[in-house]
Amino acid sequence: MKGQKGEQNKLLTGQDSVMAYETEDQETQYCFPDINSSCVKEQRLRHGFNITYFFVSLLSAWTVFLNLLVIISISHFKKLHTPTNMIILSLAVTDLLIGFVMPVEAIRLTDKCWYFGDTFCGLYLLFVSLLLSTSLGNLVLIAVDRYMAVCHPLLYPQKITVTNMLMSICLNWACISAYNTSLIVNNGHFGTSHGIDVCHGECLFMLSFSWTVTDLCISLIFPCTMIIMLYLRIFYVVHQQVKDINSLMKGGKCVSEGSVKKKSEIKAALTLGIMVSVYMLCYIPYYICSLTVISSTTLNVLIWTLHANSGLNPLVYALFYRWFKKTAKLILTLKIFLPASSLINIFSRNE
Repeated sequence: MKGQKGEQNKLLTGQDSVMAYETEDQETQYCFPDINSSCVKEQRLRHGFNITYFFVSLLSAWTVFLNLLVIISISHFKKLHTPTNMIILSLAVTDLLIGFVMPVEAIRLTDKCWYFGDTFCGLYLLFVSLLLSTSLGNLVLIAVDRYMAVCHPLLYPQKITVTNMLMSICLNWACISAYNTSLIVNNGHFGTSHGIDVCHGECLFMLSFSWTVTDLCISLIFPCTMIIMLYLRIFYVVHQQVKDINSLMKGGKCVSEGSVKKKSEIKAALTLGIMVSVYMLCYIPYYICSLTVISSTTLNVLIWTLHANSGLNPLVYALFYRWFKKTAKLILTLKIFLPASSLINIFSRNE
């Protein structure tokens, strides 16, 4: 077999068919040189790979570390055992797991090679799909929680308890796990499918058009529509409540304890609204573009933007939640190992 490129022609025999020289200094590299149908590795300079893996490792460590702080904080301190924080805990667990899969994703996207076999490819894509879907499910729960707290404050303590919220979170994980498993096992295709030849060393998941549209509605349109509708209602009620509180303060009237609590709920709704908005800004472009024909570079940027969001959520807590700053300090100084440390009132200004 002969390949011609200007003056730099190279003759390929049966023994060296695993290498195709494009230039005198650069050769085509394959994921599996001993297999004829092997995928071609991404051609980049070595220091480019090193820089990419360095930043991915840094992002992975950052995501795991910060979300671990959130998980330990909410799990350890009794004062943080609230319905809203249970959802934040679930979201932090999801973000932590995404942090762990980042190095594997870096290998898949940077080398354009999958070295771990077809079985693990299916399990990996199922796991990543589960994490992304669960994150969006958690955001739906956050929107419902804030809607009840702001729009129905009298019913909130009765309907939204820690036990009920934990049951809702477990149901969210179970339903999404069942849906994604069924979708991938019964309707997904790996390798050669629908007339598309996939080279050896590529990890792809392909759905038929009908199932792609169905998944788009179930996994994106329905939850996002629900979140947007709930938050539109929340922001309308918040606007009215802020006007009422400001009118009381301008009139020189004493702000009641109920108004103070209402103001706290408003702040929580706005804070979580920022987190939800940032996630949706990352999630929606990725999901839509993944269904269209775009360059691999653009898709990779959107994928890493979505993954990087898992490391941004704890920063939102650090900026807007005083309790996270206090608990992080207690954890890092190892004061959580002191007797009765779980009973510390982290909301007290004296702590």
